[in-house]
Amino acid sequence: MPPVTLSRLNHAVLFVRNVERSVAFYQAVFGFEVIGREGGGRMAFLRAEGGANHHDLGLFEVGENAPSAPRGATGLYHLAWEVPALEDLATARATLAELGALVGQSDHGATKSLYAVDPDGNEFEVMWMVPRAEWGDYDRRAITAPLNLEREIAARS
Repeated sequence: MPPVTLSRLNHAVLFVRNVERSVAFYQAVFGFEVIGREGGGRMAFLRAEGGANHHDLGLFEVGENAPSAPRGATGLYHLAWEVPALEDLATARATLAELGALVGQSDHGATKSLYAVDPDGNEFEVMWMVPRAEWGDYDRRAITAPLNLEREIAARS
C-alpha cells in the first residue's frame, strides 16, 4: 500500500478552557483574524494575515474545569509556526516575552526556534527555517543547542 502524499499541514485545532481568552492570546501573538464562530461562540476559527487557508487555527472551548494532560503524556507535544525572516523571530521573542509566554529557545541547526505556551499550557514553537543550502550535515541529524539570536542576525546582516 503506498503512503499518503502530503503537501503541508493546513491547520490545527486545540481544545481550550476559555475561547475568548485564547482568541485574544493568539491575536496578540500572531495577529490572527477571527473568520468564523460556531457552537454559540464556543468555537472560533482564526486565519493568519494574508493566509490562503480557510483557517489556520481552530479553538474549541471545553470549560474552565477541563483537566490538562500531564507533561509527557501521550498526545500532542507542540505545534510549530514558521516565520519568513530571522528578524521576525526576534519580534516574536519580544512579543512572547512581553506576554509571559516564552519558555525556551533553541538552535536546531536547520531551524532557529522559540518555545512558548498559551493560556491553557498548550506548547507551540515559532521557528525560522535556515536556507536548505546551509543545512550541511543537519539534513541527517537533529541537535538542540542554545540559541544566540543576536549573533545569528548579525551574521546574516
